[in-house]
Amino acid sequence: MSDFWIYFNIGLKHVLNIYAYDHVLFLLALTVPYEIKSWKRILILISLFTLGHSLALFLSVFNVVSIKATVVEFLIPITILIAAFYTIAISIKSSKKEGITFTGIITVFFGIIHGLGFSNYFNNILSGNPSDKLLPLSEFALGIESAQIIVVIATLLITYMVLTLTKFSKRDWTLIVSAFIIGVVVPMILQSEIWIK
Repeated sequence: MSDFWIYFNIGLKHVLNIYAYDHVLFLLALTVPYEIKSWKRILILISLFTLGHSLALFLSVFNVVSIKATVVEFLIPITILIAAFYTIAISIKSSKKEGITFTGIITVFFGIIHGLGFSNYFNNILSGNPSDKLLPLSEFALGIESAQIIVVIATLLITYMVLTLTKFSKRDWTLIVSAFIIGVVVPMILQSEIWIK
């Protein structure tokens, strides 16, 4: 049972870590256009992200996929940038109801990219056969999902407080937060090691 808490805690700290703000930025970009009443949709999206993240770790554990760390570290802020621009696009268009299918597919894909970023570390902390890593992988995934729920609840509460205490509209708040996210990730992209030859 203690092993469960070890890997669950690693998953929790993977997201709830001051140095893992890229993960939080992605979740923020994904969920800022929603309100508390959309909790089912949000839960589906963050679960799809965890599914993609876990799928990438699974494929990495079984040596099905391997990508250079510099490429993945470059792609992670790109996924955040795309998510922020997508959030802006759905906030600006007149119909607020975009399909979950498109958003869900993108979320799984972005989860895969983010999971590949963690795969080297995950493989280094676990020794043994790939099949021995399946239980720790699921425990780790539960930790990630729990941490993401914490981040999303905090995002929804902050959004509710801001919209209640200020004169911001939901659309304006979404645009402000998305612009902030873009402002943070563009320097990450420009400072990526991928540009160094």
